[in-house]
Parts: sequence; structure tokens; C-alpha cells
Amino acid sequence: MSNAKNVLGGELQECSNNPLTGFYRDGCCNTGPEDLGVHTVCVVVTAEFLAFSQAQGNDLSTPMPMYRFPGLKPGDRWCLCAERWKEALHAGKAPAVILAATHEATLNHVTLEELEIYALDSEESELPDIFGA
Repeated sequence: MSNAKNVLGGELQECSNNPLTGFYRDGCCNTGPEDLGVHTVCVVVTAEFLAFSQAQGNDLSTPMPMYRFPGLKPGDRWCLCAERWKEALHAGKAPAVILAATHEATLNHVTLEELEIYALDSEESELPDIFGA
């Protein structure tokens, strides 16, 4: 995992330590054979995305201490399953992405071009101000 690459081909950067994220709870969107959900997309969650995810049966807002899950609130960074991000993309509810902290394995599920549209750390980002008024 120490040599993990991001979707841009560089070294995988940290996604979040507060809340502590990642399949391995190491702050990074690392993946491996145990990570069947492919938790590789570093996102910044929004209220709209959290509501969408809950409606799909994946409640990301409610804390679950037994799984070391604090519950998320808008603005939190989190390593999201690649297929969940793709599902949100197709529904028009995809949260913003941090490309430098998104694992290259994500590209097995979505294209770099799709990610770049939602990237907060890319000049190609076409996102409106998702945290504005």
C-alpha cells in the first residue's frame, strides 16, 4: 500500500484523518483483496449525496461505533466505494472528488474524465460552489 498511486499517476495522498477514513482506516483510499467494496474514491460529501445514499439503503450519516464509523456530515472527506460514486454520478448526485487522494483502482469503474468533472483539485472542474449559499 505504501506505493499506491492516485488516478493521476502520482503518489496516493491522504483523504481524511478526521473523520478517519479508508477501508483500512489509515486515512487513505487504499484498497486490497479484502476490500470487496473498492473504497477508493476520496469525496467531499454533501447533504444531497448523503440523502441519495440513504435512499439507496446506505446510511452514511448515522454513527456506527462498532465499525469505527463516526457518521458523516456535509463537508467531510470520505473514501467512497467506486460503484456507489458511479451510481450517484448516473443519478446526478455525485459528490466532489479529490483526485490526488483517489486510488488508481477507481479507473476500473469510472473514467478519469468523469472524475475530473467533479474534481475539487483539477482545473477541469465544472462544479458549482457546492458549499455556497
